[in-house]
Amino acid sequence: MASPAASSVVFLLLCVFTAGASAATFTITNNCSFILWPAAIPVGGGLQVNPGQTWTLDVPVGTNGGRIWGRTGCSFNGSSGHCATGDCAGALSCSVPGDPPRTEAEFSITSTTDYYDISIIDGYNLAMDFSCSTGVNLKCREPNCPGAFLFPGDDEKVSECNSNSNFQVTFCP
Repeated sequence: MASPAASSVVFLLLCVFTAGASAATFTITNNCSFILWPAAIPVGGGLQVNPGQTWTLDVPVGTNGGRIWGRTGCSFNGSSGHCATGDCAGALSCSVPGDPPRTEAEFSITSTTDYYDISIIDGYNLAMDFSCSTGVNLKCREPNCPGAFLFPGDDEKVSECNSNSNFQVTFCP
């Protein structure tokens, strides 16, 4: 019979590996010719991403109603400031949705299937591609992009992929 200490170590390792296997990795890329301040809720907050740079987020299973959007025309002094589009109450690290207009990548991460879409219900500010490693690539390149949610209840535009997938959000593709 294993010692209590050995059993605790095995249990801890199983928890760590299970937690790691229950996350989706999001790579957010700024292909724009200008600085963006992408934001993500309920995980990630927000930060400055220069042209050509990426930001990687690990999103745990059970994250529902997640959103990623690009903020433009921002000026920050420490953790507070203002953005011309997508501003979230003047915070660098967002904890609330941004002000319109904002092109959003929306997602829910579950233990069996992940769901994702692009929404322009709250306006359009940036071209965006949003893809899942085991799903389709969604594209929104103009203010009335046909593949995006245009109004509440536009549910037929939700895409699915396997859980524990990797996602790519590209601004100015």
